[in-house]
Amino acid sequence: MAGKLAGKVAVVTGASKGIGAAIALDLAKAGAAVVVNYSSSKAGADRVVADIVKAGGKAVAVQANLAKQADVQRLFAETKQQFDRLDILVNNAGIYDFQPLENITAEHFHKQFDLNVLGLLFATQEAAKLFGNNGGAVINISSVAATNAPPGGSVYSATKGAVNTITRSLAQELGPRKIRVNAINPGMVETEGFHATGLAESDFRKQIEAQTPLGRIGQPQDIGPAAVFLASDDASWITGETLYISGGMR
Repeated sequence: MAGKLAGKVAVVTGASKGIGAAIALDLAKAGAAVVVNYSSSKAGADRVVADIVKAGGKAVAVQANLAKQADVQRLFAETKQQFDRLDILVNNAGIYDFQPLENITAEHFHKQFDLNVLGLLFATQEAAKLFGNNGGAVINISSVAATNAPPGGSVYSATKGAVNTITRSLAQELGPRKIRVNAINPGMVETEGFHATGLAESDFRKQIEAQTPLGRIGQPQDIGPAAVFLASDDASWITGETLYISGGMR
């Protein structure tokens, strides 16, 4: 497929649904071959791959739990085997679980930090080995929760605050190797997980919409075009940035 990412190869973690699926589809539309990573939803990942192939693009689904280093290494080994290169990594895989302070346990903490932070670091570590002499682009999916830190979200918000900091630090560390690292911080987005956790009809949603200048929550397709931009040469002098896509909500 022709497009601004023609000839590039991208790995999108947690891409079987929601924001990850939307980003994978948009990267493919722009010409990239896409590795659609999933942890448990094989059917969802296969659907995303089928949609990409139907539109004339290239994609494969690869299972890997990003919280496990051996799985991460296998994901990138399979990427190398399939496409023999890597140009773009989108660190989208993540989990959120809001709990009040009295309910916080070591398990609650590690479940979110192991995937949202350590998994992102492991994935970037492997991607950096695969990027060629022309460097590459890493796009971390953070959250508006990193800075607006809603009640009950202390652990989740902390993981996303860490993602923002890691983005800045790795941009400086990897810049000499022509690897750009940026973050997208979405506001509340209507995804399958959003419905599964009961947020769709919640007072919390109404409160967020009331505080959002553009008056609505986001859709997955609101995020994809920004990922394409940050992955492309249009953003060749942009690194270490966090882009809020939240309808003006901070």
